[in-house]
Amino acid sequence: MFTPQGRRLTRRLLVAAGVAALTALSTVPAQAADIPAPGEIVKSANIEHVRNVPRPAELTDIHTDMAFQGDYAYVGNYSGFSIYDIRRPNRTTPVSSLVCPGGQMDVSVYGNLLFGAVDSSRSDDSCQSTAQPASNKDSWEGVRIFDISDKKNPKYIKSVETNCGSHTLTLVPGKGRDRRNVYVYVSSYNPSATFPDCQPPHDLISIIKVPLRNPTAAAVVATPNLFPDGGNPGDGLPYPERTSATSGCHDITAYPEKNIAAGACMGEGILMDISDPVSPKVTATVRDDENFAFWHSATFNNEGTKVVFTDELGGGTQATCNEAIGPNRGANAYFDIVGGQLVFKSYFKIARHQADTENCVAHNGSLIPVKGKDIMVQAWYQGGISVVDFTDSANPKEIAYFERGPDDTAPALSGGHWSAYYYNGYIYGSDFNLGLDILKINDPRTRSAQHVRFDILNAQTQASYRERGHGHH
Repeated sequence: MFTPQGRRLTRRLLVAAGVAALTALSTVPAQAADIPAPGEIVKSANIEHVRNVPRPAELTDIHTDMAFQGDYAYVGNYSGFSIYDIRRPNRTTPVSSLVCPGGQMDVSVYGNLLFGAVDSSRSDDSCQSTAQPASNKDSWEGVRIFDISDKKNPKYIKSVETNCGSHTLTLVPGKGRDRRNVYVYVSSYNPSATFPDCQPPHDLISIIKVPLRNPTAAAVVATPNLFPDGGNPGDGLPYPERTSATSGCHDITAYPEKNIAAGACMGEGILMDISDPVSPKVTATVRDDENFAFWHSATFNNEGTKVVFTDELGGGTQATCNEAIGPNRGANAYFDIVGGQLVFKSYFKIARHQADTENCVAHNGSLIPVKGKDIMVQAWYQGGISVVDFTDSANPKEIAYFERGPDDTAPALSGGHWSAYYYNGYIYGSDFNLGLDILKINDPRTRSAQHVRFDILNAQTQASYRERGHGHH
């Protein structure tokens, strides 16, 4: 595990143009020497920056999460979403953007459908809606469904209102006789007695059933209570010491082939049995009131024997990659699944300290499909993109990274990579303000992943992979 003392003064050697900038490093305080100039790219030698596609002008807010299908990438934005042609990743080009405000527009795709999460209380469900307080009974928030069969002209076809909106969403395809349906697990939180449609304790998720042949019939079919005991009460202390109380989940990652899901649920992490998709059952729970402030997201390894949970200390708007916070908070936590229970193994946090103007914390990532290894690429906001080998879950090791110096194109603490996912040979990074980055990792440890091809990637709906050929989907 990396520690702050492991900061490397050589990191500025690997700038975008490959120019070494050694002058007077030895006489500058270590931390100052470690922070690149605004916008300057620093990276490990085994990562290539292939392309940056600026954020479309019509989408005036920040980029968020991504999904992939075939030759297309779908990138969410608080203002709507964009579709990109990635047939030739080094020539990635925008195909269309749809303006439809309503944060945070977490996206998943399935067939000709795109699902967008709206956790912003709106005047109505339309793309012309404006912000309106959740205390108003007439306000709307939830899930929007779009028909993306025409990539140049996606169409909004259906909305489904959910309790407390939809901060994130996760697809669980039906199986067997149920295969003509897909289920959407909706995670939301922050209830209030003043919100008519979001009353406490809100210890639930909403499950939407979408008939693929008639998606406009989509409707909420279940609202299972995952925390009948109320979940973690939290500790009530101010940032950064506080541990969040649980009032729902922030995000869920499903592994449908194995009938399991992992929930990152504010004050705790959970494992679920999803063999009946409308009736998930919590089978294990873990808490970390010492080092975890907010259980944010989860990733299984390919075998489904480990879970990586992330802690979004400071909500993604604070500088937490520094000496004061240390290596165990705002980090990943690695758990082995042993006898159905979650067994803690270690923490990992990027070792590169960031400036006080840089929001930096563990955020969204996905596996790089290397047979026999557990390797994950992950976004850290302004900490950039990191690739970590956690095959030995007690000793995770970073093997590659890419980042920029502080983003001075936007207000402080409001930039960096929201998500970083590996799809069919390339890493795609969704940057708040700077658009879509395409990277390529050139490393013997990940080379076999080049032979794995997926037809679809929703990072929160994991599918297994083999070393060669197609992944399951």
